[in-house]
Amino acid sequence: MSYTALYRKFRPTKFSEIVGQEHITRTLKNQIIANRVGHAYLLTGGRGTGKTSAAKILARAINCLNPQDGEPCNECEICKAAIQGSLTDIVEMDAASNNSVEDIRSIREEVNFLPTVAKYRVYIIDEVHMLSVGAFNALLKTLEEPPEHVKFILATTEPQKLPATILSRCQRFDYKKISPEDIKSRLDYICKESNIKITEEALNTISILAEGAMRDGLSILERCVQEGEDEIDDDKVKELVGIPKVEYINKIVNSVIECNVDETLENIDRVIADGKDMNNLIWEIIKYVKDILVFKSSGKLTLYNENELEKIKQISEKTSKERLLSIIYSLSELANDLKLTTQKTIMLEVGIMKLCMIGNQSSISNNKNLEEKITQLENKINKFSDLVIHNSGTIVDNSSEKPNVPRKSPVKSVQNGPTNIVKNFAPTGKKVEGWPKIVSSLKESGKILMYTNLVKTTATEINDMTVGIVFPDGITSFGKDILDKPESINELTKLVSLEYGKPMQVRYIDAKHPEETKDVVGEITKEIGMPINIIDE
Repeated sequence: MSYTALYRKFRPTKFSEIVGQEHITRTLKNQIIANRVGHAYLLTGGRGTGKTSAAKILARAINCLNPQDGEPCNECEICKAAIQGSLTDIVEMDAASNNSVEDIRSIREEVNFLPTVAKYRVYIIDEVHMLSVGAFNALLKTLEEPPEHVKFILATTEPQKLPATILSRCQRFDYKKISPEDIKSRLDYICKESNIKITEEALNTISILAEGAMRDGLSILERCVQEGEDEIDDDKVKELVGIPKVEYINKIVNSVIECNVDETLENIDRVIADGKDMNNLIWEIIKYVKDILVFKSSGKLTLYNENELEKIKQISEKTSKERLLSIIYSLSELANDLKLTTQKTIMLEVGIMKLCMIGNQSSISNNKNLEEKITQLENKINKFSDLVIHNSGTIVDNSSEKPNVPRKSPVKSVQNGPTNIVKNFAPTGKKVEGWPKIVSSLKESGKILMYTNLVKTTATEINDMTVGIVFPDGITSFGKDILDKPESINELTKLVSLEYGKPMQVRYIDAKHPEETKDVVGEITKEIGMPINIIDE
């Protein structure tokens, strides 16, 4: 006998077996009982929430010879034939592969014929948003006024792609994500029916990883079953889906809170070496920090054992709620930045190091050999080897073996946070040719305030990782307030990074106020914690 996947083997056969969609199944049953079944239905919602299952059950229920309280009996010849897929009066069509005008025209021709056995001819069109424009137009009239013996059930995950003319002709039912509790309950039932041994923690993890999709939960469970273990535990589930163990996440978060750069990078490297997905890693860290914040606020947490709760308690006592919120926000930005680069490992390590440094600036000086850490990072990225301040001279590291040899590459303004304006900075780098296009895109996307403050600016490369935005007439206090907002800096950083095809930073350059020149060298000295000599050229 051929193997049947769990999600097919345990597909609901009655409305009562559909998990988490009682608001829809109740209405459909009432319509069947009252004999008020509509001619066209549209079932929308995320994947694995029960749309196709409900469509199949509805098609059987309205044709069942012995319906019971709005449910199909699944025992009569009509129901059995429908379950076996041999009933020609119930037609299932995948619009992803049958989306042409000809496919819909064949339906228009068929609807004129009476059903062969059943009471109604039912057309179930899955992923209906994939139909072409011509196919939608061909379907309109038939969908609006089909013969009395024809019913349409459309299903889609993207209702926004359907024409309004189609939407207005259907009774629409929106499926919501299934709660982790409902998924866990159903998985527990399936495991008992299939004699699958699984721990409570593993069920909790799968129900959360399913993200509201019952089918995804069953797929994860099936992967675990195929490993052939006597009992499925939490570690096995996380190993299969690429989630780092809680102990690793705990060590990473603890070292970040303690601003221990060495230990943080060591733990990150260990997780990456195990082949774990970096996006999964970041979101697991975010979730763990969120749980610490919840524990710090309420003193309660679920899904953790006593040992794990004790470790969470220890971390929560070392930090503040504000620090935890800052970490969550920074990691969310880092997750978005990873989507824009091919150097994901480097971006992850730099982002995590920044978290450590920002967390407690006073502790940076206590870290072992900070100068060596920065040098290692420069070598790894291969982008920070040379530093030059154009309007002052050349930066020379006193620890270098040849302190008097000038170095020729430009340096970015070392500023953290939103205030990143450099006064009287004379850019000599390459002009950014695509800057007018970037400014215009701000106008097109509705960011008018940013556009009006940047329309007269130019842009130049400060170094190979930083672009300076030059304000020839200076920057007003109002413009500074607008452009200093985190969302403004993030938007400009994203657009410049897309233009260059790699992660970039932006700095604002005020070219009008020489009397307010910032001590850029002093800022760099303070930032990296090492003395700098200036050699005038």
